[in-house]
Amino acid sequence: MPLSIVTALVRNLITVPAAVLRTRVAKDAEVLALRHENAVLRRQIARVRYGPADRVWHAVLSRLVPRERWRQVFAVTPATLLAWHRKIIARKWTFPQLRRPGRPSTARTVKQLILRLAKENSTWGHRRIQGELARLGYPIAPSTVWEILHAAGIDPAPQRSGPTWRQFLTAQAHGILAADFLHLDCAVTLKRLYALVFIEHGTRRVHLAGVTAHPTAQWTVQQARNLATALDRHMDSLGFLLRDRDSKYTIAFDAVFEADDVEILLNPPRAPRANAICERAVGTLRREVLDRVLIYNEAHAVKVLTEYIQHYNGHRPHQSRQQLPPDSNEPPAPATVTDLQAHRIRRQPVLGALINEYHRAA
Repeated sequence: MPLSIVTALVRNLITVPAAVLRTRVAKDAEVLALRHENAVLRRQIARVRYGPADRVWHAVLSRLVPRERWRQVFAVTPATLLAWHRKIIARKWTFPQLRRPGRPSTARTVKQLILRLAKENSTWGHRRIQGELARLGYPIAPSTVWEILHAAGIDPAPQRSGPTWRQFLTAQAHGILAADFLHLDCAVTLKRLYALVFIEHGTRRVHLAGVTAHPTAQWTVQQARNLATALDRHMDSLGFLLRDRDSKYTIAFDAVFEADDVEILLNPPRAPRANAICERAVGTLRREVLDRVLIYNEAHAVKVLTEYIQHYNGHRPHQSRQQLPPDSNEPPAPATVTDLQAHRIRRQPVLGALINEYHRAA
C-alpha cells in the first residue's frame, strides 16, 4: 500500500480514541452537526471526488455502520462503497510480477532515444526517426514510433505521398538523372541566388552543379559539362535526363548529355509532380538547411549546400533504399535487436549542430 494512503489512515485512526472518550450527548450533538454539514455540502457540490486514502477510510467505516444507514451517513451510493471494497480486496490478491498478455512493450531506453532524436531534430518525422533507429541496429515499426511521439505530445510529421509516373520511374529508376533549379535569398543584401542540382533516381545521390546570381544559358551548359566530367564512370548507366521546360535548358545543354546516349525527357507544362523525386530532394534541402540558415553570399551558399549534400549522400537513410544512404553499396543489415544499455549512441553535429548524425560508439 502506498505511503500516502498509510499516513492518511493512521491520521484518521488517531481520532477514534478521542471520539470514544467523549460523552454520549457530545457525540450525538457532533454527529448531528456533521450530518447537517454533509447535507449542506451535498446541495452545493454536484460530485465529490475522493482520493485513494479517502476511499479506503470510507470502505472500512462502512463495515461498522448498518447498511440501511449508508445513504444518510456517506456522500456516495451503497454500490460505490461496495465497489471500493471490492477493489481493495482485488488489489490484495493481485500479483504484479505476472507479465501482461500480448507483445512486450518497447524498452524504456528506446523510448528515451526516440524522444531524444525528436527533441534534437525538430524537422524529423516519425518515419525519419524510424530510419535512424534502423541504422543504429534497432528495427522498430513506424507506427510504434508514431505512438511514442503522440503519447509524449510531439506532433509526428505526416506521411508524404509518393511521386506520379510511378510505373515508369520505378522501372527506369537506375537510369534516370533529374535536374532542377532552386532559389535562395541572401540574409543581408536580399540578393537572390540560384542553385542547380541533379539527383540520380536509382541511388538518390544528389549533386550540386553550382550556385550563381545570374543563371544564364551559358552558365547552365558549363555546369552540365562539369557534371558530365564528374560522372564519367556513371554516365554509361544513365539512360534518361528528366528536366522541366525552363528556357535556361538550351539545345547545347541537351547536347552535353545526348553525347553520352542519354535521352532527354521533358516534364509536362506546370506539372512539378512529373519530376517528383527531384522536387522532393529540393524540398528536403529547404526544410533541413535553407529555411534554417542565413546565407550571406554565393561562397557561403556553396559551402553550406556542399556540407549538407555530403551528409545527405553519406549518412541520411532513405526508405527507397531500405534505410541505406545513397553512397552505401552494402546490402541491408539483417534485423537485429541491439541492447542500447550496452552501446552508447554518439552524436556527430553537422553544420554547427543544425543536423545531427548518430553512430554507435566503439
